[in-house]
Amino acid sequence: MTPAHIEGLLFDMDGVLTVSWRPLPGAVAAFARVQAAGLPLRVVTNTTGRSRPRMGESLRAAGFDVADEHVMTTPVAAAAYLRERHPGARVFLLGDAQAEDLRGVRLVGIDEDPEVILVSGADDSYTFATFNRVLRALHGGARLVAMHRNLVWMTTDGENLDAGAYLAGLEPAAGVEAVVLGKPAPGAFLAAVRDLGLPPERVAMIGDDVRGDVLAAQAVGITGVLVRTGKFRPEALARAGGVPDHVIDSVAGLPELLGL
Repeated sequence: MTPAHIEGLLFDMDGVLTVSWRPLPGAVAAFARVQAAGLPLRVVTNTTGRSRPRMGESLRAAGFDVADEHVMTTPVAAAAYLRERHPGARVFLLGDAQAEDLRGVRLVGIDEDPEVILVSGADDSYTFATFNRVLRALHGGARLVAMHRNLVWMTTDGENLDAGAYLAGLEPAAGVEAVVLGKPAPGAFLAAVRDLGLPPERVAMIGDDVRGDVLAAQAVGITGVLVRTGKFRPEALARAGGVPDHVIDSVAGLPELLGL
């Protein structure tokens, strides 16, 4: 598919638009140029450490003119999933997600017999003692739900380990498989294109994670655009097991790619 067919855009946030909430060079201008061209867009992020209103506020402070409701976050998706699939269940939240985004979810401590373990982004709550309690809860029948499987996330200091690195050990140890709600789960992309009101083949996803952002989006019919910023590594592209539809140096080159 050529970029001329694109009528809507999905942007990853960390490593594409910002790093540690600072805009990447040329990102603000590119984002504004896309908006000026009338292309509807959504920011689809696995970032969990700030509530959706705070994410919107932080993006606007960085120069991106985006409404809160156009930021698609995994905590909001997780709350909707739990309200539908596990209404009233006792849920232990592990990680950095904010309770503000989990309205209608009954949050409890790890020692209060949780029925669901909800894993969000890695933070200082990821301790040896807590994971042992989580393991025992899973052995006791608790369900495992994860906001995402990101292995790392990018900061100005470099890459940090994220939830996926811990899930890789927790799942086989507990003998369970997590229900994953964020990227690269197909539902994360399909919810975003539904929100745009467009079919997947008319939408492009711009990301720095070749597998989690780009190839996963392509698997549901979305055009994948990989940027060489953030967590991009040439060796990861070489062993990705697929080829992005387009590769550009940074999001600053997106308007040119789209012929804007």
